[in-house]
This record gives sequence, structure tokens and C-alpha cells, in this order.
Amino acid sequence: MADLKSPTLIYLKGFLFLVLGLFAAGLLLAMVGSLQVAVLLGIAIWAFCRAYYFVFYVIQHYVDPQYKFAGLGSFLAYLWQKRNRRVPYSE
Repeated sequence: MADLKSPTLIYLKGFLFLVLGLFAAGLLLAMVGSLQVAVLLGIAIWAFCRAYYFVFYVIQHYVDPQYKFAGLGSFLAYLWQKRNRRVPYSE
């Protein structure tokens, strides 16, 4: 599959992700109807957004500018390779 290049389709894709997330959160809150669940859901969403930002922006711009991540699997492979490249401590 080719990369998405149309700005209109990119915005549409982002909008559809937003609609899907709001729909799922709305259904979950309608099923449970608890303020505590709503707050915890908000914290979980915020935390996952920050983790995503960390993986795809912070690592690329502040830790390793040469590496470009293609997805979460790519990030995990990067961490695994980096872990295996470490030189063992010797005295």
C-alpha cells in the first residue's frame, strides 16, 4: 500500500480516528455511567497520547535523530537492538 499523500485524506483519517475514539468512549461511559470511570478513562487516554508522542517525537528529535520509526513494532525492535548492542560492564 502506498503512503497517504493527500492532505484532505490525511485530515479525514485523523477526523475518523477522533470520531471512533469519541464513539467508543461514549459507549463505554453509557454502559458504566460512573464519574470515576470517566476520569480514569480520561487519564488513560491522556497517558497513551503522551506515550505515543514520546515514541514518535521525543526519541527521534532528542535521543536518536538518525533513527526514523515506522510504528510501535519498529520502536520495540529499536529498543531490543539497542539493548543487545550494549557492551557488558567489565572491571
